Amino acid sequence: LISPHHALTPATPTKHKSAKQVSRDNLSRRNTESEVFDDGTNTFFWRAHTVTVLFILTCVLVYVTLLEETPQDTTYNTKRGIVASILVFLCFGVTQAKDGPFTRPHPAYWRFWLCVSVVYELFLIFVLFQTVRDGRQFMKYIDPKLGVALPERDYGGNCLIYDPGNTTDPWHNIWDKMDGFVPAHFLGWYIKTLVIRDWWMCMIISVMFEFLEYSLEHQLPNFSECWWDHWIMDVLVCNGLGIYAGMKTLGWLSMKPYQWQGLWNIPTYKGKIKRMAFQFTPYSWVKFEWKPASNLRRWLAVLGIIFMFLLAELNTFYLKFVLWMPPEHYLVLLRLVFFVNVGGVAMREIYDFMDDPKFYRKLGQQAWLVAAITVTEFLIVVKYDPRTIMLPIPFFVTQCWFLGIVLILSWTLWRFFIRIQTPFSTICYVYSLILKFIKEKILINLHTMAHNDKAKTGLVILEHFIQKIYKNIPYLRKYSL
Repeated sequence: LISPHHALTPATPTKHKSAKQVSRDNLSRRNTESEVFDDGTNTFFWRAHTVTVLFILTCVLVYVTLLEETPQDTTYNTKRGIVASILVFLCFGVTQAKDGPFTRPHPAYWRFWLCVSVVYELFLIFVLFQTVRDGRQFMKYIDPKLGVALPERDYGGNCLIYDPGNTTDPWHNIWDKMDGFVPAHFLGWYIKTLVIRDWWMCMIISVMFEFLEYSLEHQLPNFSECWWDHWIMDVLVCNGLGIYAGMKTLGWLSMKPYQWQGLWNIPTYKGKIKRMAFQFTPYSWVKFEWKPASNLRRWLAVLGIIFMFLLAELNTFYLKFVLWMPPEHYLVLLRLVFFVNVGGVAMREIYDFMDDPKFYRKLGQQAWLVAAITVTEFLIVVKYDPRTIMLPIPFFVTQCWFLGIVLILSWTLWRFFIRIQTPFSTICYVYSLILKFIKEKILINLHTMAHNDKAKTGLVILEHFIQKIYKNIPYLRKYSL
């Protein structure tokens, strides 16, 4: 719609160009959205029940005040008072908080997780402001078994796939790795794929986290794994199959017709049951097209998303380490369930913010909270165990990460600042100088610092990769390496 003022104002060429760009963006946005038919039936299930919830809450408080005898246990009353305060806040949030982008299975469900995010962030802030000793002992109020230092499990050690020395079970190394975390890896990456909705981003995050485990195994023994555990069991089997299953589900959701009809308007019982089952599928579908190389803003945003994803993954391991929680503890599982529910909403809000910044002028509420929670968790790790965090990273690992950062920065400068203005021959010459510097300076230093087979093997692979770049790009062959 065009206002009368804009209709009478002569359009400049710049305005015409921006209008065409906006129309193209809107057309691209419409092409990624599914068409929805909804008969608009507003049943009891969908209505806001603010008065009903208030009445029930008041009755419970009246019962506790007038009819229930208060126990003479200060610790128990403190715990019960905190839980009651949280429940009252959740009742308020479920009925009064602003709706997010998701409406299925019910908007109140996503409002509930939004309020849980607020409670969890306040809990993290409280823990952050305690001393290290008090913070760890405070966990005893949640579970008396906590507050005790725990040994970290090392998944490395003997890395033989087939161990001929063990005559009873030569495959014992594989069976030792087959614990509850194997299906958890698969299910986790299946859900992450549904959240990110992009195969390339999922694979990049999956591979990058394995590199992080290599880089940080000197800090947490839990990161020490065999090479086949890293790349075969994790990346290819668990993560790969989870991503594949997730992409197949995304394909089905993108092709599924979204036709919503009131339950009582459906004549057959089979149709009613099918309608109830589809209540737990999305109301509509938006295909995520991240397009990181389209402009600098989207490129930096995608890098930020990958960074926050990896930081949240690392927080899972470091938090249980600094707060002395065993991996199988229910609090660790509850945190993962929490991120499963809030991650999808946060990612959708981030995508909307990136895709249409003129309409979505501010970051969504759930995305804001998830970012704050991730940063607060990391600050707790830094405060509670700075000695582990500040353990010096091996020199060859530092140089590998430095090399990766330099390559990302150089590609960013070339893609968004240099490529259009600089002749291609000059670009090739600069890249040849960079590759020559990498080979003559960094790789030589890495060879002198590498003291194990894994590091030496990685360096040989990197050298072969650089040689292949020269062989496969004709424009670089004229520059000597």
